[in-house]
Amino acid sequence: MQNDKNPFKAIVGKMIVTKEGKRLGFVRDITFETKSGELISLIVKDSTPYIKNLNLEITNSNEILIPYSAIIAIGDFVIVSEEDLI
Repeated sequence: MQNDKNPFKAIVGKMIVTKEGKRLGFVRDITFETKSGELISLIVKDSTPYIKNLNLEITNSNEILIPYSAIIAIGDFVIVSEEDLI
C-alpha cells in the first residue's frame, strides 16, 4: 500500500504554483483543525505580485491563506487550482 501522507516538514518551503504554471509563493505554514486534524489552509510566504489578482483570505497579520481544498497535488511543488481561488 502506497503512503499518501506528506509530513509537515516535507510541505513547508515548497513553491506554490497554479496548474497553469503561475507562481504564487512558498508554503510558510499550515493551519488545521486541532480536534479533527483536518487541514484548512496554507499560509504563503514570499508571495508574488500575481497573487494579488486572486480573491484570497488575508489574516489580521497580513498573512495570505490558500484554502486546502484548492490543492490538486503535492510533489516537487504544491499545485493549486486557480479556479478554486477566484
